[in-house]
Amino acid sequence: MFAVVRTGGKQYRVATDDKIIVERLDGEAGQTIALDVLMLSDGGVIKDAKGASVTAEIVAQTKGDKVIIFKKKRRHNYRRKNGHRQQLTVLKIVSVG
Repeated sequence: MFAVVRTGGKQYRVATDDKIIVERLDGEAGQTIALDVLMLSDGGVIKDAKGASVTAEIVAQTKGDKVIIFKKKRRHNYRRKNGHRQQLTVLKIVSVG
């Protein structure tokens, strides 16, 4: 059985005991949260998402890899360099149903 959930403006296909990395969610490690369910499937049979729930446990709050933003305009001596590390949350799916 798997479900499609939405969090952080993205969709993820999850099943029980999966670990996913999503954009930062509020909460401490060990806390349980509920995710929005878009679709539920059981062995190829798509079920209605009404009444379905996916619970996940927060494993860790972490940061992603550094992304370098470099801007340049040639022949104008214009160069700007910035870096960014996205705040992420690691989730473990406890139950789908």
